[in-house]
Amino acid sequence: MERKTKVSIPTQEPKTGIRGEKTKVCMYVLGMARTDVRVMREATALQRAGMDITVVDIERDSNRPCQEDVNRIHMKHITMPRWFMPERFKPWFLIKMIWLMILGTLKLINTPADIYHAHDDTALPACYLAARIRGKPLIFDSHELPLVEPMVTRWKLLCTLGQWLLRHMMVRCSGVITVSRPIMYEMQRRYGGPMAVVIRNIPSFQSPAASNALRAYLGLSADTHIALYQGNLDSRGLDKLILAARFLNPGNMIIMMGQGVIRSELERSIMRERVGDRVKIIPPVPYTELLTWTASADIGLVVYSPDAASTITPNIQMCLPNKLFEYVMAGLPVLASSLNAVADLIKTYEVGRIVPSHEPEEIGHAINAMLEDRQALVCMRANALAATRQDLNWERESKRLIDFYGEIRATR
Repeated sequence: MERKTKVSIPTQEPKTGIRGEKTKVCMYVLGMARTDVRVMREATALQRAGMDITVVDIERDSNRPCQEDVNRIHMKHITMPRWFMPERFKPWFLIKMIWLMILGTLKLINTPADIYHAHDDTALPACYLAARIRGKPLIFDSHELPLVEPMVTRWKLLCTLGQWLLRHMMVRCSGVITVSRPIMYEMQRRYGGPMAVVIRNIPSFQSPAASNALRAYLGLSADTHIALYQGNLDSRGLDKLILAARFLNPGNMIIMMGQGVIRSELERSIMRERVGDRVKIIPPVPYTELLTWTASADIGLVVYSPDAASTITPNIQMCLPNKLFEYVMAGLPVLASSLNAVADLIKTYEVGRIVPSHEPEEIGHAINAMLEDRQALVCMRANALAATRQDLNWERESKRLIDFYGEIRATR
């Protein structure tokens, strides 16, 4: 039985403004903050540290009030219908973005703050203008490397303009935050400005309990070995996992737990390859229950591979996905592609193995080899649980965020 270790939430004396009041922080995100785990984690950590947090966001539910408190975080909503929200980087959507920037800037200017905090590059222009007008510090929180996705780079003129504007704004930021060290270095190389501080998107500490949730849900036998992929069902080479299932040994199974735009396509692929007995797709579970379901697998998968028409994008190559920390928190050894930050974490904490090839046969053999080495799995599970107790938890990670804010306030 694993010893349960209490992890305390770091606290800090409340930061005060020039007249002794709490530091007022205004965050801005072009999305629904209440469903954005990273935004809510950061806002809650700062609120617990004694700061006064307001989050301005985009709300699609017209029935919600213009202002409300969600988990003790004050929210100011800019209500927009779903059809208005920009989804692709096209001239028409650019017009929508400009209109959103105007609305966002006005809302931010009318929200008194000591520090403005922009979540991602889409929120940065409005925060930049508000911070400049009010003469306040600006923090840029980049959840990924900006302006590198194919849907952006294919519009060369607009992309070039966006990169120029981003460089102009970043050099005027008081501080920058990002999610992995490779992205930190690449942002500095591309855009300049302050060297980013890495705040990883790690769950709050939980001590996992033994679970049989996945096997019970699917009616699987106790000796079925499960390789779990959880998260969005997107285009990150998940079709390769289905092809890899042809090479799984009897008793080994891949389970995909999530939802996304390509679920139907994946299900058709399972039928076409006749691997329905070795690959199952199940719906996502509430986040509060996720760790219990995750802990019932044997290994976790972060196997991202390109399809026939593309390559792995910079953001995938340099990512530290939420699922990686969720697997480790649940005590799952991880099998991952050779992604820079992921491979570094796996090697540092000895919590998994790297599959060097994107070929389905090699992926299938790697899953078999990992599931069959029961002694190694026990060691990696112990390493994973130790890592989350000692380092890989939000309680520890949030201390870096609080210290970062202290440095920003101290320089004013």
